[in-house]
Amino acid sequence: MKINKLLLLFILFFSFLASSCNSSHKYAQTRSFEQVQVSLESAGALAESRKVLYNAYLTLVVDEPEAAGESLGEIAEKYQGYAQELGTNRAVIRVKSESLDAALAAIALLGKVPSRSVSGQDVTDQYRDYQIRLENAEKSRDRYLELLAKAENVEAALQVEKELERLNETIDLLKGRMNRMDHLEEYSTITVQIKERRKPGVLGYVGLGVYHAFKWLFVRN
Repeated sequence: MKINKLLLLFILFFSFLASSCNSSHKYAQTRSFEQVQVSLESAGALAESRKVLYNAYLTLVVDEPEAAGESLGEIAEKYQGYAQELGTNRAVIRVKSESLDAALAAIALLGKVPSRSVSGQDVTDQYRDYQIRLENAEKSRDRYLELLAKAENVEAALQVEKELERLNETIDLLKGRMNRMDHLEEYSTITVQIKERRKPGVLGYVGLGVYHAFKWLFVRN
């Protein structure tokens, strides 16, 4: 009986150890998964914080360049943007960045697009540099305003005001650059080179016919 009791105690003890190890392993797995998930979320947040300015360049061949220019203006309005330049040879429009692909597809319907390119300019580091410089300039301005309030004479006040004027110019300049980057991030730029489709005359059609006839005789697919 004593042997059976001892055996039972050993079995219960080892069962407890095994369950503890499994629980620790599961906990470790859960923690590891949570850490990976947090890392992925952090990486996603970092990627989303990048500031990228998109620009598209197209060559558009159409029958009526003037009508194409008007249509490009309508496309800009349709995709919540605006026309910066409209002409019979060149047009520059801006559309909401989330609608860039849709706007490019709409432009392609106006005629033939022999060439097209889309590029993105990452200005994140430059934008953050502006932010840091702006914060430092604003802190310096606050300190100079305190000095101006404590100025004991006109000469000291004039020196402080001169430095405040310089800081205000710097602050306005940095804010202007940042606002422009924000705007160009929100609105993608599309530059379109418009070309009129060349239509051959009567002799031109004859020449094309002869060309295709000779091509058929000497070059066969």
